[in-house]
Amino acid sequence: MSRMSGLMLPANLTQVAARHREQADKLRAQYGVEPPRWYRITNAAASDEAEVMLYDEVGGWFGAYADEFIDELAQITAPRLRVRVNSPGGSVFEGIAIANALRGHPADVTVQVDGLAASIASVIALAGDRLVMQPNSMLMIHDASGMCLGDAADMQQMAGLLDAISDNIASAYAAKAGGTAADWRALMQAETWYSADGAVEAGLADEVGAQRGAAAEPDAEPDPEMRQEYDLTAYGYQGPSQPKAPEPTPTLVISIADALDEDTMARLRAAVQPPAAEPVVEPEPVVEPEAPAEPEPAAEPEPIKPAEPAEPQPEPANDDWTAMVASLIPDDTDGWSALVSNLIEPDTSSSAATA
Repeated sequence: MSRMSGLMLPANLTQVAARHREQADKLRAQYGVEPPRWYRITNAAASDEAEVMLYDEVGGWFGAYADEFIDELAQITAPRLRVRVNSPGGSVFEGIAIANALRGHPADVTVQVDGLAASIASVIALAGDRLVMQPNSMLMIHDASGMCLGDAADMQQMAGLLDAISDNIASAYAAKAGGTAADWRALMQAETWYSADGAVEAGLADEVGAQRGAAAEPDAEPDPEMRQEYDLTAYGYQGPSQPKAPEPTPTLVISIADALDEDTMARLRAAVQPPAAEPVVEPEPVVEPEAPAEPEPAAEPEPIKPAEPAEPQPEPANDDWTAMVASLIPDDTDGWSALVSNLIEPDTSSSAATA
């Protein structure tokens, strides 16, 4: 962020600024115009805490001057003072004057950063007795910067002055959070941003404000008043009413039999008569195939007996006489031939014929 947190002008320009301020005050008084207010102070007589809202750039060229703020601050008589800050910074010297005015006030000062406390506004935030960072608010620190018109010697003088201003601001951070001014100067040169929790961790802030609707601590006793229930019977309230059951919708029923004759109704009944039920055929039971029987062991073959040798047959007689007689005997079947045959054939043939 490049806000001008330090402003050092040559003497002649400072005089010009003072003359412009005087002229602006005369014009406002002539036309009844209030100067732009970058702060607001509320000091209600019935309250023991006054409130100061610092919601703009700080003093000098950017708004009202510190002397106006200090004049109104001195009128606060409340024992407690809450300063709410949401500012990008502004004039270094105006901011330091405001911070010292807060330190010197007799009230117990709590500074509350609502949105942003950057540059010289962060120094003002450290001026209270306690610094509270609201949820999601931020705080930023950086080196002082300014403008200069002149020759090289003027530029060198301005550079030395800015270093002195930055070292002075670094000592304010070290006084609040600890550490050395050199350490904080290094953080300023790096332009360091802190979240609400980061500011507490760095030691610049004391606490983070509670979130709205945050759960109470487990050990905290609930307020007895929170357990009270309102008695609404005085207002005619008798408790939640039960919803009524919907009423049944009336149904119109017309009998067709009253409008038709008996013959027509008989034909209608026959037409809508359900067909006779077919006999239910029960499915045949499924016969599970039997498991194949295990094959019986094959019988051992009987040993083959060697064939008995055939009895030798006597060879027929083959003499000449037999052959001659056989050719003389006729081949007939009468008794004489058979008789003669028995007489003339050898004994072996006769035995074979009568067997």
